[in-house]
Amino acid sequence: MTALKKFSRLEAPGIWRPTREAQRQDVIVSFGEASLVIADRNEKALSHWSLAAVVRINRGERPALYTPSADATETLEIDDETMIEAIETIRGAILRARPHRGRLRLVLFTTAVGMLLAAAAFWLPGMLVRHTLGVVPDPTRAEIGTKLFQAIGRVTGSPCRSRRGDQALARLQARLLPPGRGALLVVPDGLSGTISLPGGVMLLGRQLVEGPEVPEVTAGHILAEAERQARSDPLQAVLQGAGPLATLRLLTTGHIKDETLQAYAETLTAQEPAPVPDAALLERFAAAGISSTPYAYALDITGESTFGLIEADPMRSTGARRPVLDDSDWVALQGICGH
Repeated sequence: MTALKKFSRLEAPGIWRPTREAQRQDVIVSFGEASLVIADRNEKALSHWSLAAVVRINRGERPALYTPSADATETLEIDDETMIEAIETIRGAILRARPHRGRLRLVLFTTAVGMLLAAAAFWLPGMLVRHTLGVVPDPTRAEIGTKLFQAIGRVTGSPCRSRRGDQALARLQARLLPPGRGALLVVPDGLSGTISLPGGVMLLGRQLVEGPEVPEVTAGHILAEAERQARSDPLQAVLQGAGPLATLRLLTTGHIKDETLQAYAETLTAQEPAPVPDAALLERFAAAGISSTPYAYALDITGESTFGLIEADPMRSTGARRPVLDDSDWVALQGICGH
């Protein structure tokens, strides 16, 4: 938590190369809670990297050289000391496999001892989960999200990437979601809807970008998942699925067993997204300046079960709607997984 506050709103210059054959470009790198946003000098988003998947190619050397995933050709060169420290600090918190032995573990252990004594006699499992959600810090959430993301990857495959598609996805995230809050990724297989992971990562099945004729439909799925994130902590679903023993282990060690997360991942991708109240979803459509009607008909071609989203479309009687993406970005996003 302290590291995240220290590096919030951090920006630094960098040198970005979209492919090995492409020319290097001077860019501005912005640091978020679980992501890096790469933009040109005019603040136009060029790419969006999830810190959960970032790999450093030249450990111990300067300038630092990063890539968005182990099999990616895109690279980012950074020489700014503070930005390198920020990336390495948060990546270390996310990827470290063994529990910390410092102050965080001491605080978690002390809290856990008192909690365990009370839980043995009085607390119900639901109260145990709520208490855990209140004491687990953001880096631990991100670490759990990363391990769960890796387990889900056995079903979905690695996230889809392309230079133009990444740029379009970054612009879509900037258009719909608050800045610096997690990452938006498209996966090629095994997922038909959306999933939110602890730490802020949101996964979309490729059908949600390839199938719709207009970007308003894809935007609707993202806005609906954002509302689910706001209503239900993704870590809560993990703990409820894993059971009380896994919750107790998280409190005492700061970690959940990989086997537990792998078992949960197998059911997570098969779950139907929870319904979202029309009123709350319409507020998000209105705030984004997007029509809810295309999304409503995509859910139900007859419109019978989604009549509320159609009848109360916030853009029905206003000219304030804004394009979700321009045509070239929409085409690029639809092709992010290739053909």
